[in-house]
Amino acid sequence: MTTIKSLDPTTTALLFPGQGSQAVGMGRDLAESYAEARRVFQEADETLGFALSAVMWEGPVETLNDTINTQPALFVHSMASFTVLRSLFPEFQPALLAGHSLGELSALASGGALPFAEALRLVRRRGELMKRAGEISPGGMAAVLNVDVPTLEQICGKASTAGQPVQVANDNCPGQVVISGAKAAVERAMELSKAAGARRVIPLAVSIAAHSKLMSTIQAEWDAAVTAAGLRESAIPLVGNVDAAPISSGADLSRDIQRQMQSRVRWTESVRAARERGIKTYMEVGTGSVLLGLVKRIDSEAAVIPVGTAADFASLQA
Repeated sequence: MTTIKSLDPTTTALLFPGQGSQAVGMGRDLAESYAEARRVFQEADETLGFALSAVMWEGPVETLNDTINTQPALFVHSMASFTVLRSLFPEFQPALLAGHSLGELSALASGGALPFAEALRLVRRRGELMKRAGEISPGGMAAVLNVDVPTLEQICGKASTAGQPVQVANDNCPGQVVISGAKAAVERAMELSKAAGARRVIPLAVSIAAHSKLMSTIQAEWDAAVTAAGLRESAIPLVGNVDAAPISSGADLSRDIQRQMQSRVRWTESVRAARERGIKTYMEVGTGSVLLGLVKRIDSEAAVIPVGTAADFASLQA
């Protein structure tokens, strides 16, 4: 069992999950066990003007899976978990932060680049805009297993047309890459991937082509929302999704989450960049442990620790 006393903060990074990790009941036991977490959920409900916590804890799952709710739900659980972590272990200052897609906003808020309420409003806006982009330009996404990124880039080039683009959206780990774009182009790329030897090609149950050119319809509004939020410098460097390099200034953070809307999430490169900076331990803050599984496939020697439930915190304090 890993306890906080056994960890070296100078070789530890905090990770924050993105869409796909949500589940009904998320964060409930944390709120029941820690007053600090309860206050985060209460502030979220007050900021948004409706009981997001009820959606998170009681569902229905269809409502939670609507991206306008999924994104703030994941953000709030991550921030509640981070708040408990900081309250229990105030001297523990991790060396690096990183978040997958939506999780990057959780990371920058944890670093102090935005106050909680302002960050939550920005996350909610992101969900609203992405949902609208999916309505304007419906698309799809698919996970491709056992085909490398350069090969998939070539496949996406062949499958794309002027009006039907498809591109690599998430480089999650070696052997697991997600493509995104116009539905017909995604389907063409799926067939080409099978012909190229993909072990599996799995269409995702989404109508939004995240991290693709189909998000261009709402890019200007997203840029304006990020600019208006006025991000400050992060107290802890953050590995950005777009360039997979540590950044901390408000201007760099703003540019990264703006560009992220149509750009690839370079998760494999991000973990490798963290390893190059001496990171040996990763703590996933919030819902689930999807990112920890990806980390182990990128860096098999890394230590991984989930931090999102009351049981997780009990283990850290043992």
